[in-house]
Amino acid sequence: MAKVTTPVKRLAILDRDACTRDKTGYVCVKVCPINRTRDKCITIDEETKYPLISNERCIGCGICVKKCPNGAIYIINLSKDLGEPIFSYGPNMFRLYGLPIPKKGSVIGLIGKNGIGKTTAIRLLSKQIRPNFGEEADFSWEDVYKRSSMDVKNYLSSIAGEHNVSIKPQDIEKIREQKVHVKELLKAVGLGKETLAKFGLEEIADRKVDELSGGELQKLSLAITISKKADIYYIDELTNYLDIGERLRLSVMLKEFGEKNSLIVVDHDLTVIDYLVDYVYIFFGEEGAYGAVSGLKAARTGINEYLEGFLRAENLKIRDFEIQFSKFSQSEERAPVFFKYPELARDFGPFKLTVEASEIREKEVIGIVGGNALGKTTFMRMLAGVEKPDSGTVEEGRKIAYKRQYLEAGKERVHDVLSKGDPYIVELSRRLLSIPANLLERRLDQLSGGQLQKVSIAHTLSLDAGLYLLDEPSAFLDVEQRIAFCHLISDFVEYRKKPVFIIDHDINLVDRVSNRLMLFSGVKAKEGHGSAAMGKRDGMNAFLKTMDITVRRDVDTYRPRINKPGSALDREQRQKGEYYFSS
Repeated sequence: MAKVTTPVKRLAILDRDACTRDKTGYVCVKVCPINRTRDKCITIDEETKYPLISNERCIGCGICVKKCPNGAIYIINLSKDLGEPIFSYGPNMFRLYGLPIPKKGSVIGLIGKNGIGKTTAIRLLSKQIRPNFGEEADFSWEDVYKRSSMDVKNYLSSIAGEHNVSIKPQDIEKIREQKVHVKELLKAVGLGKETLAKFGLEEIADRKVDELSGGELQKLSLAITISKKADIYYIDELTNYLDIGERLRLSVMLKEFGEKNSLIVVDHDLTVIDYLVDYVYIFFGEEGAYGAVSGLKAARTGINEYLEGFLRAENLKIRDFEIQFSKFSQSEERAPVFFKYPELARDFGPFKLTVEASEIREKEVIGIVGGNALGKTTFMRMLAGVEKPDSGTVEEGRKIAYKRQYLEAGKERVHDVLSKGDPYIVELSRRLLSIPANLLERRLDQLSGGQLQKVSIAHTLSLDAGLYLLDEPSAFLDVEQRIAFCHLISDFVEYRKKPVFIIDHDINLVDRVSNRLMLFSGVKAKEGHGSAAMGKRDGMNAFLKTMDITVRRDVDTYRPRINKPGSALDREQRQKGEYYFSS
């Protein structure tokens, strides 16, 4: 018989990475008012030696939260009874309520901010970990089936184990550990020339896996994942390092694949998710504390409810604010010219790059768009002085702040890195990007991809420089963090009065943050050409034309949506030459 439990209305979360006796003295035990009575709310666990906070006895006074010097404690009051958790990592640690269920013949998307259980859900659904219902117990699968809801029981009992599941992981860097050539790796997993052609991997077949770019690794990982024979397929973070053309091409492929298979996709590019999936589950909660899963929703309805911050069927508010999109694009900045550069050229032998001369204005944001391997990063490296052009000269003597595409995680503490910059920008970045106090004591190599990206952005913008360069800042950031980044850039340029160049493949982010655009075109890995900075409308239309897609705005939220190729609206926009509605 299933065990009846009392629903928890308050969660006490302890960040064990930040909680150390030598720095905190476990002051929480001393200041808790319940501990001063005959009852005990906070005790020291004999096995782990960490404080143990009772969810049932905690009165939510917040004294322990305020007194902890490392910010290691969170007390969360749940606005709704979420019932029994499906899984918890331990006492006062992250717990997940509910599970998304795959649907045969459909592509399902999981949307929500980072750190609220999407990857944990995939691990549960693929039987890498077993439900424990928030208890310190090792349940057998039979016990799990008896205690689960009917839909969870039916799904889990139909999956024999990990061998029936194929997963493309979020962290693709681990593939670099394979010290073999691409074609050898594919052959080892039973794949050959057909797979190379299907995923556009022919050009890298003879290269070693550890030499591949992020985008090439992403395509290789996806190829291996969906070429396996499995009952369920999970794609965790599809779009990182891929340009919009590759994102759309792979989305079309996955959409067709999902018509005959059970496919779940996790990603933060809403334009891609909206185009790719049939249904969505919305994850909500508090980062690192708890996550909960909504009911199944049609893609457009679910995405719009997520942006609004209110789940209608559940009658639940999941956010205190609405994520809003303007009907109008960021306009050009009418400011004095800040610096200029002549026509630039760089010849690498197999690849040649030319960039048109341009004038850049004060406090303007230049969005750099175009396919991969066309020279965008090379151009940014020339501006930074890392790469010397063969012809043309970039003005020297100017301090440059440069956030690279691939982030380096050293042994430095976050606090030590951020303390080197402008305190105002550091605090602005921490507030808008939600960099909590308990992250400051961690080393860079202990951070997740999203955390490292936020710290890198904050560090770069806080430096005293004459020009700021950000290469793919949206990678690993969730939807809310990308919107926060746009607000940060807007406030930053007003404060610094300096220009910012941003390379990114998220259409919404580029449109939202840029004053003007530079378009890179050409032949991939052979010849690239960068335009001069141009007006947003002309630039976006030219860019999407090279990508062969048209984009409209959602009638309710104004968010960008990719038109289905050949649809009436797609044909109408192509005839008018309006590949992107900017107003």
